Amino acid sequence: MSYKAPIRDIQFVMDEVLDFPGHYQSIPQGENATPEMVSAIIQEAAKFAENVLSPLNKIGDEQGCQLVDGQVITPDGFKEAYYQYVNNGWIGLPMDESIGGQGLPTSLGRITFETQVTANHAWTMYPDLASGAIKTIQAHGDKSLQSYLPNMVTGKWSGTMCLTESHCGSDLGLLRTKAIPNQDGSYSITGSKIFISSGDTDIAENIIHIVLARLPDAPQGIKGISLFLVPKIKVSDDGSLGNKNGVSCGAIETKLGIHGNATCTMNFEGAQGYLIGEINKGMSCMFTFINESRLAVAQQAHGHIEASFQKALAYAQDRMQMRAPKRKFPEQAADPIIVHADVRRMLLTQKAFTEGARLLNYYCAQQVDIAHGESHSAEKLKAQSLLAFLTPIAKGFISEVSQEATGLGIQILGGHGFIRESGLEQEYRDTRITTIYEGTTGIQGLDLLGRKILASKGEVMLPFVDQVTAFCNENKDHSFSKQTLMALNTLLELTDVVASKANDPDEINGVGVDYLMFAGYTVFAYFLAKAALISEEKINANAEDKNFYQAKIATANFYFSKILPRTKTLQATIISGSAPLMAMNDGDFSF
Repeated sequence: MSYKAPIRDIQFVMDEVLDFPGHYQSIPQGENATPEMVSAIIQEAAKFAENVLSPLNKIGDEQGCQLVDGQVITPDGFKEAYYQYVNNGWIGLPMDESIGGQGLPTSLGRITFETQVTANHAWTMYPDLASGAIKTIQAHGDKSLQSYLPNMVTGKWSGTMCLTESHCGSDLGLLRTKAIPNQDGSYSITGSKIFISSGDTDIAENIIHIVLARLPDAPQGIKGISLFLVPKIKVSDDGSLGNKNGVSCGAIETKLGIHGNATCTMNFEGAQGYLIGEINKGMSCMFTFINESRLAVAQQAHGHIEASFQKALAYAQDRMQMRAPKRKFPEQAADPIIVHADVRRMLLTQKAFTEGARLLNYYCAQQVDIAHGESHSAEKLKAQSLLAFLTPIAKGFISEVSQEATGLGIQILGGHGFIRESGLEQEYRDTRITTIYEGTTGIQGLDLLGRKILASKGEVMLPFVDQVTAFCNENKDHSFSKQTLMALNTLLELTDVVASKANDPDEINGVGVDYLMFAGYTVFAYFLAKAALISEEKINANAEDKNFYQAKIATANFYFSKILPRTKTLQATIISGSAPLMAMNDGDFSF
């Protein structure tokens, strides 16, 4: 089954739940984002996703990328799709006009990204990594480095993020890549990086690598890391391409999924690079890229939920198998499996997760507009706090439930889901990376609980807590509001429990993931409750599309009845703390 963009639900979230039209009127970059313009852009993005990217998804998975004479060759059709994408100006849509972009809101770019990443995760990584590199250079690069941006915005040049090394993984303080100062002010970069998505391609004239490295006299650990711009091909003073730099792809990783994207080992051998930001401040600069990427990963994970749901739903509606307790077609030998209660349990789980993820991701995109815009400082600070709190939840929670949802997709199809023909097993394989890269779920839990909540003594939570509390109080007689407020209050109580034991460093590490998952279920409860209450208002006002709104209420009812109660188990595991994890001696794990 080919992907079909859920335009009606996208419009519902944007226009009826999160008031994007009003949001765009309130921000400078939203001046040209009229409802008519936004609708047209989303429709065109959907067409590109459905007609161009979706047909390439299976091709990319089956062919993968090849390394031929030191050059990565992308699957059939990827290059042509990229040219169509950049020629239509999609990369520049949310970029500043000063660097050749269209000056539209960042959130609009993220919303169009949903349709594209759902259609073809592997392909979208090529242009999306360039977007992160652009914003990093724009935020921290000096005037000479800003000159790289116009060619990146047009898509002539792409970009990557080069962090990880084979011996250090996420512990970047251990990295060994060296940066030796040159007399002309540039640096000689030497070292190897692994797991570099889009590390090399045949679709762009040049690749701008954003690389973490260490100067000879730098302090040990994270405090001694600097950030560098390293082009694949050197760029002359007049902007033309010169000689090849000392950058090469040593290998393409053989991996579980996203075969259509080249995940490379990149070797830097005396490559000429240029400092981004200040010496030894590389990690703070890099977090511009990392935070951008974490929200993108949340959307990747959501895309696989949506794609799995669409495929499973189509199958469940057509597949005739077993007689239902309450027969739908008594004259036939079997009923469609969608009438069976357990199949509906799985479909509704997928539906609740895809709708909750869309609400959370779009809300985060809205906050990015404000946090990076020119609004009043109080509004910016509030948006920054909301993003600090919600980004690890969006990345960690959505990627985790994506594993569940894609697994349910396979289960609904049974044996047909396990074979390649259905495409469900590709969704399952492709989404597996979303819990790992840009920080594993464990790291997201540590970030949320340790670096954000406990480090701020809970202040980072307050804007969201206040928002949810106000909503629940305004609708205090509604069952969904009552359950949401109860979950939120329990989360706050658990925060105090963990804080009281935070002098034990194992405590935060031991309960971080459970805490993050509890927070995720609570955040989804708020958004799904809000969507359901709005739907009730629409039905009461005799709005058209009554079935659509009734489905929203039914989905929320399922979530509050069957999914949110999972927090009871998480509450117990959080209270139990880290002691059960640390009681066994290391040697006793052996067999």
